[in-house]
Amino acid sequence: IAFQLALIVSGNLSWLNWLTIVLAIPTLHNRWLSWLPASLPPQRDAHFVHRAAIYVLAAVVGILSVAPMLNMLSSNQLMNSSFEPLHLVNTYGAFGSITRTRDEIVIEGTADPVITEGTVWREYEFKGKPGDLSRMPPQVAPYHLRLDWLMWFAAMSAPSEHPWFEALLEKLLDADPAVLSLLRVNPFPDRPPRYVRARLYRYSFTTPEERARTGQWWRRDAEGLYFPAVGR
Repeated sequence: IAFQLALIVSGNLSWLNWLTIVLAIPTLHNRWLSWLPASLPPQRDAHFVHRAAIYVLAAVVGILSVAPMLNMLSSNQLMNSSFEPLHLVNTYGAFGSITRTRDEIVIEGTADPVITEGTVWREYEFKGKPGDLSRMPPQVAPYHLRLDWLMWFAAMSAPSEHPWFEALLEKLLDADPAVLSLLRVNPFPDRPPRYVRARLYRYSFTTPEERARTGQWWRRDAEGLYFPAVGR
């Protein structure tokens, strides 16, 4: 619990840490919870068969846990597919691997009737994920910005693996109020854009010296086009 509280103070992981704390509360000794009002039923000695069943089940779970534990400690991390259906002894990690770089999708729109080399593209801003280079990363936990979260994962693979992304672009072309409410900045407040597209950038933090000189929290390098321009 103390470790999760440290992550809450230093991180920005929505409700994950709070949920983990709730799951850990039953592990506390009763004396830590003695201040809570409680009414317990009379305690009765467990029947021999009941105790025996508990011991047998504990032994089975312990034996089945050996392989997942060895796999978890090995250098070759494999999913324990044979244990997953049991939902008892399979290993679990919310962040099994973390990328060392941060690629971000930037959605742009234009009001130009025809796309040319001189077309002016304006960027949509999300509430949580990096976008504007001069914007300080916001504190959103314990709230979970699900669209921003999905955008982070979408940047790690091709758009064909995320059918919802094309639907998102279509809603932006329609200026859908529900979708626009999920964004921080809509660069087309008066009328919908004629075209939208998505570009991929690699973001990294500026150094304290760069931040003091430029006022920017981020720097970014263009990686290319993520999704081609689509229009109505």
